[in-house]
Amino acid sequence: MFYLGIDVGKKHHVASMLGEGVKKPLFKGFSFANTTEGAESLAARISEITHDAGEVSIGMEATGHYWLALYSFLFDKGYTIHVINPIQTDGWRKGIEIRKRKTDDIDSVLIADLIRYGDFSETKLADEAVQSLRTLSRFRTYLVDSISDLKRKVICVLDQVFPEYESLFSDVFGATSKELLLQYSSPAELENLSVETLTTFLETASRKKCGEAKAEQIIKTAKRSFGVTHCRDTFSFQLRALLEQMRFIEKQVSDTEAEISAIMEELNSPITTIPGIGPVLGAVILGEIGDIRRFESPAKLVAYAGIDATVAQSGEFEASHNRMSKRGSPYLRRALFIAANVAVHFDPDLDAFYQRKRAEGKHHSTCLGAVSRKLCYIIHAILTENRPYVKH
Repeated sequence: MFYLGIDVGKKHHVASMLGEGVKKPLFKGFSFANTTEGAESLAARISEITHDAGEVSIGMEATGHYWLALYSFLFDKGYTIHVINPIQTDGWRKGIEIRKRKTDDIDSVLIADLIRYGDFSETKLADEAVQSLRTLSRFRTYLVDSISDLKRKVICVLDQVFPEYESLFSDVFGATSKELLLQYSSPAELENLSVETLTTFLETASRKKCGEAKAEQIIKTAKRSFGVTHCRDTFSFQLRALLEQMRFIEKQVSDTEAEISAIMEELNSPITTIPGIGPVLGAVILGEIGDIRRFESPAKLVAYAGIDATVAQSGEFEASHNRMSKRGSPYLRRALFIAANVAVHFDPDLDAFYQRKRAEGKHHSTCLGAVSRKLCYIIHAILTENRPYVKH
């Protein structure tokens, strides 16, 4: 049997191979590019030792996303591949190294040695559907955060050019308001309109929800606006550009959610039977968890979400107020908090649990953290047993 260790990098990887019961590496520090040609050069180097893929056990660290392409290439070649957490490699290094040394050559040998002799637990890879959910959900989060950033920029421009505008609509970014700003992006453009023209525009944009009264209010406010007039055309251009970006990204969010819904329908997971968890949040949770079997207990899922409590202790002192660790997946933690905030309004048991915490004098956010931990136990149970959630 042969053991190949690969130290993964962004542009180049380094590989070393060990043999069964042989101390000296069969080859060491073989550097190859993170390209098709580079991967083929590694395969050629392996074939100089053996042509039987079944005789080669390969280990690589889960470093960012840089290992995925190489993993796919080697998997298609029929090799057995172990993806390990870098923390385990560090532990193996500390156990066998006297001096602290870290180079790509040494790391690739250590990984090969860990695969050969080490008691390691490999990272379980999610199937294609779950991996797709993780990718799409994180992309959706990026898009939503981008929209939030654009909204802040829009408000910044409005504060300068039309500071009174926020008083005109309960939601500046509602459909009617956005259409109005896209068409008339400064007080000067609005104050010169007739009430009839603006009324017709508002009735069309709002589907008859806004009419003459709102048009009169807008024109009156525009005429009395204390917004800047210097570089007014520049501000108008900037406002329109920001709103057009928002519209484009909102369409991308909608398209992304459609892709997510299609995968969720195919998976038919019981995750969405939990109050507060719909297809979007369910996709985030499933994508971040991956294979539920890699969490032996609900407590480990809580720790992975980073909603476990830190322990502060020194000598005989032990802190009475511990903070949330916030380690693990921030995407999962965020989804659980959103789900908890909704679940307390629809699940009697979770609401009662939340109210008990509030009665103890705990802050709303602390209580939601407790509900989130309880959700982890529910999620672990229904995914492990693949059964729907039933309210008691």
